[in-house]
Amino acid sequence: MTLSLAEENYLKAIYHLSEDGSKDVLTNALAESMNTKAASVTDMIKKLSAKNLISYKKYYGVKVTTKGKGQALQVIRKHRLWETFLVQKLDFTWDEVHEIAEQLEHIQSQRLIEQLDKFLDYPTVDPHGDPIPNHKGKIVIKPQVPLDQIDEGYKGVVMAVKDADSSFLKYLEKIGAKPGKKIQVISKEAYDGSMEVIVDNHKVFISREVSKNILVTE
Repeated sequence: MTLSLAEENYLKAIYHLSEDGSKDVLTNALAESMNTKAASVTDMIKKLSAKNLISYKKYYGVKVTTKGKGQALQVIRKHRLWETFLVQKLDFTWDEVHEIAEQLEHIQSQRLIEQLDKFLDYPTVDPHGDPIPNHKGKIVIKPQVPLDQIDEGYKGVVMAVKDADSSFLKYLEKIGAKPGKKIQVISKEAYDGSMEVIVDNHKVFISREVSKNILVTE
């Protein structure tokens, strides 16, 4: 099924807002996410519903159907593959690639995407640690927990980041806290939740705001 750029963007937004398709999304939340008016959201809901890509219940909101989830995951797959390509092969930094990938994710050539996947040796996560759906739309999410919920003495690995804001990514780049890096919690302040950690062989102090946006695993 060939969808318009706007339809793909809405599907992807609904999928993400619904916590990967598990709950309904209120139309007001969707309008805010898409930075548009409620009337525009209503029109798009009608279009996507007619194509059986979403289900809508008054007062409850919208949710992607099985068909819609598959379409959303293919857009997400392309986005994350392009981010990986830009970082690994074209030397972009991880804080630069999101906006570019937002444009590239709408390329319709399936062959191009499969060749891109092969060229990158079938990566399973993008530069931000987010899982990349395979060609069938299957996505494998490894157990991960926000660093602010971790106790002193923890030793593990940075898996992903929750905040894709450019300034935040630049800060993590500066302290070395990128996906795949080992991290150890030396101390944690009861007063404000700030932490002293060793990451990438360097000792740094981070705030609770930072730690809650870093996802780790053992």
